[in-house]
Amino acid sequence: METAVEISTYQIIVGVLMIVVFMAAILSKKVSALTALATIPIIGGLVAGFGTETFVFAMKGIMEVDTTIAMLAFAIAYFGIMLRTGLFDPLTGLVLKLMRGDPLRVLVGTAILSSLLSLDGDGTTTIMIACAALLPVYDKLGISRIYLAIFVIMPNGAINLLPWGGPTARLLAVLPVDPNELLLNLIPLILAGVVGAIAIAFFVGLKERKRLGIVDIEFEEHKRELTADELELRRPKLIWFNLVLTIVVLVAIIAVGIPGPLVFAFGAAVALIVNYRDLKLERKAVGSTADALVHVILMILGAGILLGILSESGLAAAMAERLISVIPTTWGPAFNFVLALVSAPAVWIMNNDAFYFGAFPVLAETAAQYGFTDMQIAIASLPGQALRGFSPVIPALYFLAAYVKIEFSDYQKKIIPYCFILFGVQLGAAALVGAF
Repeated sequence: METAVEISTYQIIVGVLMIVVFMAAILSKKVSALTALATIPIIGGLVAGFGTETFVFAMKGIMEVDTTIAMLAFAIAYFGIMLRTGLFDPLTGLVLKLMRGDPLRVLVGTAILSSLLSLDGDGTTTIMIACAALLPVYDKLGISRIYLAIFVIMPNGAINLLPWGGPTARLLAVLPVDPNELLLNLIPLILAGVVGAIAIAFFVGLKERKRLGIVDIEFEEHKRELTADELELRRPKLIWFNLVLTIVVLVAIIAVGIPGPLVFAFGAAVALIVNYRDLKLERKAVGSTADALVHVILMILGAGILLGILSESGLAAAMAERLISVIPTTWGPAFNFVLALVSAPAVWIMNNDAFYFGAFPVLAETAAQYGFTDMQIAIASLPGQALRGFSPVIPALYFLAAYVKIEFSDYQKKIIPYCFILFGVQLGAAALVGAF
C-alpha cells in the first residue's frame, strides 16, 4: 500500500507506543477492548500529528471491514437459528459419546475438528460450527471455554496457509511463484502447525484430565434442561431438512464460491420460512441472537478503527521499513531467517493486506538482493502467521471471545505461549524445506 503521508521518526515512536498502550490497557482489564479500540488509536493518531486525517484513516478502516461485518452478521443469524431449532443437539451427544467424558479426548478432538472445518480457508465458518457443536460439551465437563477458543484457532491458522487462505492468496499476488509448487512446499509447514496444535492440545488435555477426571456420562441422561422459550423454538422433526440446508449453504460457499454473506442471508431466510411460520416465533428466533450481533459488530468496527489508523496513515509500513533499516548488512546470508523473524511481529500488528501489499515487497526485494529465490522468500514469510492467533487487529478473534463469553485479554494471556511454540515448530519446518 502507498503511504498516505511522509512518516517521521516521532510518528513511528508514537505508533509503537500506541500499540504498547493498547495492549497494556486491555491486558490490565482497566478498560474493555471496545473502549480501547475506539479511543487509543484516535488519540494516538492525533498525537502523531495526523490531525483531522486521523478520522479519515479511521473511517477507511471501518469501511474495509464492511464485508466482514456482513459475513458475520448473517452467519451469526443463520447458525443462531440452527442452534434454536436444535440442529446441533444430536452432534453434541455424539461428540460426548465418542469422547467418553474425557477432557483429553475433547481437547484433541477440538483441534482435529477445527483442522477439518478450516479447509475452506474461512475462519469465521470454523468458529461458528466448532463452537456451536462443542460449547455444550465443554460446559458439561467443566473444561475452561478458553481452551475451546484456543484449540479452534491454532489449527485454523496452520490450515489457512493453503493457497486459497488469506495470507497465501495475498502472497501469490505479490510474488511470481507457482501455486502448485508453493502448495507442495507448504505441506510440511501446514502439517507441522496442525500436529503441533494437536500435540499442545494433548498435553493440556492431560492436565485437564488430571484436574477434572474422566466422567462416565451419557448425554441423554445428563443434558441441560431446556427453558420454555427454548423448547418453543426446537424443531426436532425438521432436523434432516435443517441439516441438508446447512450442507447446501456450506457447499455453496466452499465449492461453488458464492459470497458468504449472500448465502447465509438466503439460508437464514429459508430456515425461518420453514421452521417458524408464525411471525412472532420468527422474531423470537432472530431476536435471540441480537445481543451477540450487536456486541460483535461493535468490536469489529472498533478493530477497523485501529486497522485504519495503522494502515491508511502508513504507520504500519513505516514501522516495518524502519525495522529493516536497522538490520546489519552482515546478516545478509541469513536475511531470509531475519525476514521470518520480522514477519512475525509485522503480521501481528498489520492485517494481511497491509503486510503483503505494503511492507513485504520491501522485505522481499531485500532478500532477493542477498540471493534468495522467490519460493524461499514466500515460505519464510509465512511461519509468522502463527502469532496472528492473538493479534488485536483480527475481528474474528473478538467475535470468538464474545461467542464463547470469555475476556479477550484472558484469551490472549493463555494462547500467547502456545502461538510462539507453533511459530518455532513452523520455523523448523521452513528450514527443512530450504527456506533459509
